[in-house]
Amino acid sequence: MPEIAWREALNQALSEEMERDVNVFLMGEEVARYNGAYKVSQGLLDKFGSARVVDAPISELGFAGLGVGAAMVGLRPVIEMMTWNFAIVNNAAKLRHMAGGQLRCPIVFRGPNGAGGRLSSQHSQSLEANYVHFPGLKVLAPSTPADAKGLLKAAIRDDNPTIFLEAELLYGVKGEVPAGEHVLPIGKADLKREGSDATIITWSRMYYFAEQAAQALEKEGIHVDLLDLRTLKPLDEEAILASVRKTNRVVVVEEGWSFCGVGAQIADLLQNKAFDELDAPVERVTGLDVNRSYAAVLEKATEVSAERIVAAVKKVMYREGT
Repeated sequence: MPEIAWREALNQALSEEMERDVNVFLMGEEVARYNGAYKVSQGLLDKFGSARVVDAPISELGFAGLGVGAAMVGLRPVIEMMTWNFAIVNNAAKLRHMAGGQLRCPIVFRGPNGAGGRLSSQHSQSLEANYVHFPGLKVLAPSTPADAKGLLKAAIRDDNPTIFLEAELLYGVKGEVPAGEHVLPIGKADLKREGSDATIITWSRMYYFAEQAAQALEKEGIHVDLLDLRTLKPLDEEAILASVRKTNRVVVVEEGWSFCGVGAQIADLLQNKAFDELDAPVERVTGLDVNRSYAAVLEKATEVSAERIVAAVKKVMYREGT
């Protein structure tokens, strides 16, 4: 398989779905003539024209609403958010319920999530915990370019409003991506590494830190299951429980803040459905509960690291200090 960058995998997914279905169109700030703030839509304007690759004004609520209306009448909009901080998708999440199931809203809201490089507090936050809270939304957060392509294609074909979170610092990361038709199931986690000593559960950019930690632990004879959730809602409870019942110890890693985070929901799931299988309390590794600084040294101090994940795994194994 060819090795391409995250942004190229997303571009492939968009292009292939726009070729497959004339009802698919892309709208957002600078997606057309500028080829996207992160160059995800590179070349799409030339290929599909201004009727299907639409530059929107700087009014996220406005063009999100336009997308919801378009989805209601049978189109399949993909709405790119330059930043999630100003986006509200209340209508999309509640539309099917308010219509008693008579209306569908096949719309994808996609854009960068998580930390940016020295963007300070206003553009460096993980918002998945916000969106998983709302009934009616599906929330996807893939880690690898292949998963990004396969899940974006699935999201575009889905009849429900979907939040597609793309880690801002992954756009240039490369990986093997199947060419052509590559569609992954929504709601299925991927066990990217198998072990028997502990389970690390994570998603999006944190997968790479977890993989670094797993490699370091392996050198010390500790072998972990590394479960990449990929989809946060619906959550693959079956995969989570299967791994935990095998290893009996869990570390959940997320980029966002700890209070009311997705990891807290996973911990609740485990204490409800796998309490007797746990040999230690669920350990969580998160971003520190502070706003992100601009200074590089302070920025790094608030982040998740492979070293913190290693320490958490050793803690649940009662091997602290080794």
